[in-house]
Amino acid sequence: MPETYRRSWLLVLTVGLGTLLNPLNSSMIAVALTRLEQEYRLTFADASWLISAFYLASASAQPVMGKLSDMFGAKRLFLIGLVLVAGASALAPFAPNFWTLVAFRALQAIGSSTLFPSGMSIVRAAITEGQARALSVLAVFSSVSAAFGPSIGGFLIEYWDWQAIFLVNLPFIVAAFALAVFILPDTGKGKIEFGRIDFGGIALFVAAIIALLLFLLSLGEAVRWGAGLVFAVALVCFTFYERNRREPFIDLAALKSNVNATMVYLHFIAVNVVFYTLFFGMPTFLQQVRGYSERETGLLMLSIAGYGVIIAPLAGRWIDRAGSKPPLLAGALTALAGTWLLLTIHGTSAPVWLVAVMSVLGISNGFNNISIQTALYEFVRPEETGTASGLFQTCRFLGSILSSSLLGILFNRHLDTAHLHTAAFVCMLVSLLIVLFSLRMPSRKKLHRPL
Repeated sequence: MPETYRRSWLLVLTVGLGTLLNPLNSSMIAVALTRLEQEYRLTFADASWLISAFYLASASAQPVMGKLSDMFGAKRLFLIGLVLVAGASALAPFAPNFWTLVAFRALQAIGSSTLFPSGMSIVRAAITEGQARALSVLAVFSSVSAAFGPSIGGFLIEYWDWQAIFLVNLPFIVAAFALAVFILPDTGKGKIEFGRIDFGGIALFVAAIIALLLFLLSLGEAVRWGAGLVFAVALVCFTFYERNRREPFIDLAALKSNVNATMVYLHFIAVNVVFYTLFFGMPTFLQQVRGYSERETGLLMLSIAGYGVIIAPLAGRWIDRAGSKPPLLAGALTALAGTWLLLTIHGTSAPVWLVAVMSVLGISNGFNNISIQTALYEFVRPEETGTASGLFQTCRFLGSILSSSLLGILFNRHLDTAHLHTAAFVCMLVSLLIVLFSLRMPSRKKLHRPL
């Protein structure tokens, strides 16, 4: 094997070991929520902050870390990210209380969010031949780690305890750090320009989302109207503040001028509301209502995530032939079918039927993820790809945060089949919206119609 080729794939392996940490940790928690509710005597609404804090920290950190990577050097930031994840993962099992554990989850998210932009920067700079193949391998690292996260988490919790889902990160981190020191090239530092980072916009964004979560999670109890007011004020301030920024956290002017891209972002938020409501809700239902163990729950959850991994490359080929719209519509219709089928699940439903229903939802996710991302790039200029990709990930995180709020409202004090059906009905309504988004999407013929 030529030395250059071998070193390139060692570089991809190094970056892959780092970038898998974010999706792995975001998905392992799905089967740990019930155990953590018992450990800290929580309601589901309280436990849902473990999901929301992770995604909110990720949404805030990823755009910042991409710019910091340019300023301080990608390799240096990659190593710092690994250290942050290691520290959070090592300390989380010893958290003295729940909110300290939430803080460690947020730190874990910030560290793992550092790894993706810095890793991508290194790959694009160091690998010129076969770059697309290298990037596709990294995508596999992310998708497979997310898919197998619930199964890995279920196994670890059943045979050890919830602390193991944090400690399992350490072997990956040690291997990635050792390889990074010797394998990753030093790309140098750029100009230090903290003015490029929209700290004010990020602060207002975080304040708005936290206030929204507090308001939503209070519905059905003593409603926190003050939190709703803070959300409205923060949102208005965010809107006016971002208009005057040279490099805003979210470019509202661009969203207004590019309606098709904006509709794609809204489409993606809706898709993730449905997916993550079921991805985090089903493990809780399976454990608390059906009485499955963590290991059994993790294996059943493979039918959602696993089918998504299988369908994605098939959807990619379909997109190459027919454009994004047909597979998008297929994803929307299977989401609608899957959420409707959830209404057929009861306390005595056979495991094979549970797998069949969740498989339909997994197939939908496989179609949706790659189709929406491809559709986005049809509506943005090549020089806008980086910004559009960052906002696309922010929309994923927003969808997951909203899903955790929905689950916090529905699963808070008591969980039974009726609560699952209510969640399924809400997801069915959102799936109808996804169908409308898909029907509105311009076809390839219209996009390339001669003037």
